[in-house]
Amino acid sequence: MVNRDTVALDDPVGASLRGHHTHLARRLGRAATYLPGVATFAAISADPGPREWADLAQLLGRGELADLFSCPATPPSDWEPVFALDGRQMLWSGTDLPGHPEAGAESGVVELGADDVPEMLDLVARAQPGPFRPRTHELGTYLGIRDRGTLVAMAGERLRPPGWTEISAVCTAAEARGQGHASRLIGLLIARILARGDRPFLHVAEANTGAVALYEHLGFETRTSVAFRGFRIP
Repeated sequence: MVNRDTVALDDPVGASLRGHHTHLARRLGRAATYLPGVATFAAISADPGPREWADLAQLLGRGELADLFSCPATPPSDWEPVFALDGRQMLWSGTDLPGHPEAGAESGVVELGADDVPEMLDLVARAQPGPFRPRTHELGTYLGIRDRGTLVAMAGERLRPPGWTEISAVCTAAEARGQGHASRLIGLLIARILARGDRPFLHVAEANTGAVALYEHLGFETRTSVAFRGFRIP
């Protein structure tokens, strides 16, 4: 039996672009992608034909990257593979919030916005949690922790398929690790996501065994394996 509560997670990019992130989308025919600077992810139907691939190519432009995220469709043979990464999609099924975000737990935690983008990009470059662009923070709420004024940890919300919110950009500077920053930020995000009636999920690279172990410890369970792939449009 199909679990209809998770159907939107089969195409989280497309479901987000058709729903909560419509204002951040650009589309042509059945192909869609995020606005430049927000994210590179693109969405097409489950079984695209030549017209749909042509629309995606026109939408993105010659020589640009088609980031198909977890889409399993095979692009035209002349689209050059750029990267392929095995990963997994995980859903939060815990009962206790990580980091025990009770009253006062947000002390020292700041919401990050446009003014913080240079610091966010710098932290991402050093910690390398995954793709993050100058307007990625517009996808949802991003929280950070500072040490003597310097941003040393952050985490935020990315994809928003109906009923779900993805936690992403979880990263901590090397000099600030081992202090529970990631668990604390994830716990606060989970609390906010649950409070508005959504359920938390995330994606992680299979090779990042440390992150997988952390997420399992925090109450996330694997739903399915995914393949992140990118192709260069001729």
